[in-house]
Amino acid sequence: MRIEKEVFGKTPGGKEVYLFKLINANGVRADITNYGGIVVRLLVPDRDGKLGDVVLGYDTLAEYIKDSPYFGAIVGRYGNRIAKGRFTLDGVEYKLATNNNENHLHGGKKGFDKVVWDAEPLKTADAVGVKLTYLSTAGEEGYPGNLKCTVRYSLTNDNELKIRYEAETDKATPVNLTHHGYFNLGGFAPGTRPDIVYHHIMINADRFTPVDETLIPTGELKDVDGTAFDLRRPGGVLIADYIDDTDREQIRFAGGYDHNFVLNGSGEGLTLAARVDEFHTGRIMEVWTTEPGVQFYSGNFLDGSNVGKGGKAYERRYGFCLETQHFPDSPNKPGFPSVILRPGERYNQTTIYRFSAR
Repeated sequence: MRIEKEVFGKTPGGKEVYLFKLINANGVRADITNYGGIVVRLLVPDRDGKLGDVVLGYDTLAEYIKDSPYFGAIVGRYGNRIAKGRFTLDGVEYKLATNNNENHLHGGKKGFDKVVWDAEPLKTADAVGVKLTYLSTAGEEGYPGNLKCTVRYSLTNDNELKIRYEAETDKATPVNLTHHGYFNLGGFAPGTRPDIVYHHIMINADRFTPVDETLIPTGELKDVDGTAFDLRRPGGVLIADYIDDTDREQIRFAGGYDHNFVLNGSGEGLTLAARVDEFHTGRIMEVWTTEPGVQFYSGNFLDGSNVGKGGKAYERRYGFCLETQHFPDSPNKPGFPSVILRPGERYNQTTIYRFSAR
């Protein structure tokens, strides 16, 4: 196991940015930059042991800075949407930056995906990693309080990419951090389809949160029975069989899947959130998390305008996201699990992306 560090480029302001290459004993590799905490590459084996890059992104820092739909980034302070960029906390109304029509999305116009984090390499007996820290100051994008965040990425010899998030604040504030990786388990290898609708997916959720036409949850926790959101079959369902054919209103609002699923589980420790496999390569990804929800996004808004690694134009549905999280618009939905962090409390969550092949 080893860590390699190199310069990835400079920001327009001249700040140097680094790339940390985490390599385990199996040759599995995760390249992570401290600009936005982005996972630039993730090389995992197929059934024949051949490594392939299973995440979408760019070759250079300049491309991430110029235009990125959150490829592989840490998003915050609040992953997902807050309706009309407003919420009331302790009797005070806060107005946030709006960057998704009238709504606030993924932390605003300059969220955690667009800042340079302090970084240091990590090494333990069973993992290599990088520790990222960032102080989000009071008023940033409209949020109250100074929020100190720490994110630890670790790559283990069990082919797991572990992400541990911590935060503390000096004033009550919403916090909902997540990883916005776009995955394609085919890795665009010869013989594989470039779109992800021919992956099989299982999501361990009996309920989901329906949305309105602006993709804000209505507040209902709806049973998945008889809908396109019943993805519970242990062996997974073919995404293509569900994504366009049933529950047309919800699918129409999002152009596919862009919904939060209410995960089954005790609420303590790690829960299996999802399992995805790709037939041609045999790659399997499991997602384990301590969070109560996961946002399944099927890459509906990709349109070929983002030309990524190796000159690949990322068309609609060329990647999928499984963003472990609290629910969208929770600050305005008292019936949802709370996202409010107060002084003296510590925000903690862990998510694991585990890779194997069959």
